[in-house]
Amino acid sequence: MKKIVIIGGGAAGMMAAITAAREDKKADIHILEHKELVGKKILSTGNGRCNYTNEKMGIDFYYSENLEVVRQVLGQFGTEDTLKFFRELGIFSKSKNGYYYPRSEQAAVVRELFALHLESLGVHVHAGLHVSSIKREGAGFRISVLEAGQTKKTAQIKADKVILCAGGKAASVLGSDGSGYDLAKGLGHTIVPVVPALVQLRVKAHPLKKASGVRTDAAVHIYENRKLMGSDTGELQITDYGISGIPVFQVSRHAAKGLYYKRPVRAEIDFLPELQKDVVTSMLRFWKKRHRQRQIPELLLGAFNKKLVPCLLKYAGIPMHLKLGELNEDTIERLTCTCKNFSMNIEAANGFENAQVCAGGVRLKEINPATMESLRCENLYLAGELLDADGICGGYNLQWAWATGYLAGLHAVTD
Repeated sequence: MKKIVIIGGGAAGMMAAITAAREDKKADIHILEHKELVGKKILSTGNGRCNYTNEKMGIDFYYSENLEVVRQVLGQFGTEDTLKFFRELGIFSKSKNGYYYPRSEQAAVVRELFALHLESLGVHVHAGLHVSSIKREGAGFRISVLEAGQTKKTAQIKADKVILCAGGKAASVLGSDGSGYDLAKGLGHTIVPVVPALVQLRVKAHPLKKASGVRTDAAVHIYENRKLMGSDTGELQITDYGISGIPVFQVSRHAAKGLYYKRPVRAEIDFLPELQKDVVTSMLRFWKKRHRQRQIPELLLGAFNKKLVPCLLKYAGIPMHLKLGELNEDTIERLTCTCKNFSMNIEAANGFENAQVCAGGVRLKEINPATMESLRCENLYLAGELLDADGICGGYNLQWAWATGYLAGLHAVTD
């Protein structure tokens, strides 16, 4: 009887365990979970609703040093496979513009049904155990574990095969403490530098601080030196320390990577993404002729939140009391550039505790994409966020967890 030990009971770990148990009913399958229950991080996904996959799927929605491996993995287990798997668990899907959620829109239900299925399949779940080391022992492994809160009492667990899916560093309160990287390195793997992703950004000498709390449609562009690294459009949220919201999350990994390598990073905000620059200039000229006696703030209130207007004018160097009739071509150009190209220097990304996922991880060139088996250590499989692949918001990171967990679980019992 094969003994398979899965380190990490998150999305990838649970998927691996269920797949392995379904495929080989005689296999002795164990999950070692650091937290008090499996799947805890699922509870926070999709704002508590669990956006678990997306109708649009492909490498265009992912980042990695080796996107070809990502393509091969997703080609073996994609959106339709995930929807089928969830239906088999009894989870009905609900699509919102191609974003799939459980029909109940309750992430807690997803976690609970996964846990119940693990129990029904006879998978042994050991919660509150921290894996301190994994050593080769013949063709198998010897795993050292500590009970939660202990530092000296160590138990030894033997395994024929190990599936390592201990997560990254994001949201450590939910179980991802980064220990999986050290375990992987101890078994011969190398790591692409890990930084926070899908996270808020902190701004140096924040010029929008007085507009904290404002939400507005905008396009966010991230530049490293003068090179455009990424862009996204959506609802920007202005905070007292910087910027947040979905468009910021989508491009934050580029900022975090640049800052990791100590390169200058700036965000350029387009507060009128639906209008071309020349259209904005023409509108300002028209308003100047039509409303010469009105003060500029009065006019801008028709386009921007009241708290944002003073920040924009200060950035443009335009007095609040200036009347439209007093605008000259230079002032019109500065105001246009302020609305369309508001530039801020990024000093930091918020930490791992605020991030939804990590960018970086175990190099994919060291993994067999057909099976998720390590090319550095026989009978070791790796899955989930631990690997160097991160997706944008929209169910892509969970899809990566399902796909890699499925392949690892399947081949751990069949190969």
